[in-house]
Amino acid sequence: MTSHPDTVSSDPVHPQTMRCPCGSQASYADCCQRWHQGQPAPGPEALMRSRYTAFVLKQADYLLATWHPDTRPTPAGHATPTGDRPEVCPQDPPPTGDRPRVCPQELLDLDHAPAWTSLQVFDSATTGDRGSVHFRAIYRAGSGWGYLEEHSDFLREAGRWYYLSGRTTEGTLKPGRNDPCSCGSGKKYKACCL
Repeated sequence: MTSHPDTVSSDPVHPQTMRCPCGSQASYADCCQRWHQGQPAPGPEALMRSRYTAFVLKQADYLLATWHPDTRPTPAGHATPTGDRPEVCPQDPPPTGDRPRVCPQELLDLDHAPAWTSLQVFDSATTGDRGSVHFRAIYRAGSGWGYLEEHSDFLREAGRWYYLSGRTTEGTLKPGRNDPCSCGSGKKYKACCL
């Protein structure tokens, strides 16, 4: 098990040169982009960080592709068979069989998602083909801050890690004047977003 609280900013300017929102301190191109382009994440924490980055960058297709088929959202009234990825968007070939064409945006509405600002990873563990990650994602909530804290479970199948499920809590974050700013800038709250 690793234990490491770290907080970083996720202020995307240009995906190739921006600092990766996941908190690695590396550029996006040297970090989560490779997982977003199809390389399998090497473990549960890397997958969780890449999924957080996908939420920041509004990449619904990646979130669905890395969600275990047994717990992945499906269109109302249509079950996605285990191992099948939902059909995606109009540029794809027509769907086969009686499965409808489904755009990732129809299953995950990221247009109305919070403005994620930073990520804190508290711990992660891997035992065989199972893993877990405890993290907190901070977001802008009007003129204040909110957080989503989750204990996530992951499963490895055929050499790929998948998000399985999570136990979440949400709340309001009330940073003190001398606390690090929730935006992830590294500045004190009183000198940044107060």
